[in-house]
Parts: sequence; structure tokens; C-alpha cells
Amino acid sequence: MSIVLTIPAFSDNYIWLLCDDKQQYAAIVDPGDARPVLETLNKNNIEAIAILITHHHSDHVGGISDILQAYPDIPVYGPKKERIPYRTHALQEGDHIKLDKIGTTLQVLDTPGHTSGHIVYYDDNENLFCGDTLFVNGCGRVFDGTLKDLHQSLQKIAKLPSTTKIYCAHEYTLDNIGFAKWVEEDNKDLKTREQQCWDLIDNNKSTVPSKLGDELKTNPFLRCHERSVIEKAEKFTGKILTDSADVFAAIRQWKDSEYD
Repeated sequence: MSIVLTIPAFSDNYIWLLCDDKQQYAAIVDPGDARPVLETLNKNNIEAIAILITHHHSDHVGGISDILQAYPDIPVYGPKKERIPYRTHALQEGDHIKLDKIGTTLQVLDTPGHTSGHIVYYDDNENLFCGDTLFVNGCGRVFDGTLKDLHQSLQKIAKLPSTTKIYCAHEYTLDNIGFAKWVEEDNKDLKTREQQCWDLIDNNKSTVPSKLGDELKTNPFLRCHERSVIEKAEKFTGKILTDSADVFAAIRQWKDSEYD
């Protein structure tokens, strides 16, 4: 059974260490900053065996160079369709990474949208390292991908088991819940979730990971088929919307223009 350790970075980033059950070895997920990673590895006597990158943004790749100075022989995995510094293994959907020292295998899924070549990693223990594609109660902005791509990527993730643990790369949860309440003000599951997240934050704990099953109940970007979400999207656009991709585009544009 693998274990995931949390490393906070910058103002709201998370870097993840996917470790074996004895915490002797770790794969580093999206190391935007090397310093807290190396400190954590050294403090806990953990040996890095791989770097896993979801996309090319600097807050996800900025620490690779310094980590490689400490661990020069470890592989750097990253999306085939993006330029990733020091990448040794270019990945796309259908590829698998077997990490024997950690005792798990990672499945790669293409999830373009936030960026054009974004990928995610899904392991044997239903841990999903999803970068900036899906957030707790939200989703990433579109940069060099498309809204259509991002909608399709989220729909792909939504088909994973409801027990999947969502390890996203930012602590955006309370802001995301604020927007979600604009979209579904009467969602009782969302009100419960908000209190749970406040309790975590008040006790200096992360709201990440979340469970996919909770996201399906409260994340408006995964609920574009729900009448309550459709009605708010139609109100924003002033149009009748019959396609969930159009509903998704409307609420993502709404969040971009009036909330973020």
C-alpha cells in the first residue's frame, strides 16, 4: 500500500510524494520548488526514485533541476505533447509506469484543457495526481488548451471509481466553494462540504485530497448535466443550452470573468 505525503509550496501549491508503505522511497509529483522537497526527503530519510510532471507550468517544473543535482540518475516523466525540462520519458494516454520500490503502477491519462498536453497519473490505490485539471470543487483555467478539451478531460475523470482520491496541485478549495454556491445555492451537500473544509483549514489541515464521489455531488464543473447548473449557465449566457459542453464553457467563463 503506497502512502502520499503532502509538501506545501509557494503560497498555495502542493507537491506530492508518492511513497512505499515504509516511506523509504518516493516519486515526486510536480516539484515547482526543490527546497521543501529536498528538506522533506532529507528529514525523513526518503530516497527519491522518480519525478512525475503533469504539465509545463513553472510552478510544477521549477524544482526539477535542483532535485536532479541531488539525485542525478532518477527518471523524469512528463507529457509527450509539452516541453518539459530534463524529461527522460515522454508519456501519453495508455502508458504505464511501474514503480517497484514503491509497489505500485501508474496509469497515464491525457487530460488536455488547462494546457494542451496535460496528463494525469492514476495508481493502483486509486490515487489520482491531477495537476491543474481538476481542483477540489473547481477546475483549472484554460491557457493553451480549449474549453472543449477541458470538459472532455473532466468527463473522463468523472468515470473513475467514486472512491478515487483527488490529489490536485493547489489549495483553492474555499474560493472554489464560494463560486460553487453561486451556481448551486441550494445544494445541501455543498453546504456540508463547506463546513467540513472550514474545519480543516481552521485546524491548519489541507482540504486535499478529496474523494471523487464528493466532487460529483458538489463540484459544478462535474455537474453540467444537472438542471440547477444548466439554469445558471443559461442565465449567464442568455441562451438555451442543450449540450453539457456548452454549459461547462458558460460556467467556466462566468468564473473567469466575474469571480477570479
